[in-house]
Amino acid sequence: MSSATATATAGTRPVRIVYFAWVRERVGLPEETLDIPSDLATIADLVRWLKARGEGYEAAFADETVVRAALDHVHAKPQARLGQAREIAFFPPMTGG
Repeated sequence: MSSATATATAGTRPVRIVYFAWVRERVGLPEETLDIPSDLATIADLVRWLKARGEGYEAAFADETVVRAALDHVHAKPQARLGQAREIAFFPPMTGG
């Protein structure tokens, strides 16, 4: 058992959440480690849970169809299962020029 797992409370697990660009600006943090409920199954579930954490999160995820996500550095759709991902990143759509 890792030390991170040992510090999680019952029914939760620690996950590093990373925010990029305007998602970071709205949340007010570049990253954080949160004990997320173990029953969150998908990225969409996590987004809804994050939105309940406060105004910044609500603003960052106001339009859930816009924000992109990655599980352990691999792009993932909102319905992707969280599985045992240790890091989940959120970022706006990429633009080219």
